[in-house]
Amino acid sequence: MAGRGDLGRAETVSGSAPTPLLLASTSPQRRAILGQLGLPFDVARPCYDEKDDPGADPIELMRAHARGKARSLAGEAANRPVLGIDTAVLLDGRVFGKPADESEARAMLTRLAGRTHEVVSGLCLIGPGWEELEHEITRVTFRELSAREIDVYLAGDEWRGRAGAYAIQGLGARQIARIEGDYLNVVGLPAALLVSILARRFPGVYGLG
Repeated sequence: MAGRGDLGRAETVSGSAPTPLLLASTSPQRRAILGQLGLPFDVARPCYDEKDDPGADPIELMRAHARGKARSLAGEAANRPVLGIDTAVLLDGRVFGKPADESEARAMLTRLAGRTHEVVSGLCLIGPGWEELEHEITRVTFRELSAREIDVYLAGDEWRGRAGAYAIQGLGARQIARIEGDYLNVVGLPAALLVSILARRFPGVYGLG
């Protein structure tokens, strides 16, 4: 639980207004979600090189990447909270990251079709003298997809730069049969988890808690 000192630091940078979060990401989806939540924020590209150990636990890997991103900017953030996020699609213990090309995207969607996979996000929020490291899991079930449906989806560019080769907030929604958990986590930021942490760390500061 944050003390009064933490609360004070959250308010000092801009008077009575809460200090903007520093988002360690250039993802437009994450920016859109923070805007939707009404949270003030600035954006900076993290100085972090993601290296995936093939033998690492996927959840711990996402947590480590989120922490690495946040820590890479923490020294430049003064008193503002720094937010790092990393998200991946998991199926049968395998991490489905961003496809390198259309062929890899097709292989991913073919594997996901008719199956339930997990979208795992690591979240790290760092402030002066404290660090919160958590993760969120959302279960997503795809419909059975024909080869033609996959080809139609791949004909657009929506799959590019997307973990698992789909965007649930776009045409990728046509592929979904069911979702269990935080929808916004699948979009790219575990909103419910972030809101919970902010409400606990900074009660009343961001209109939460």
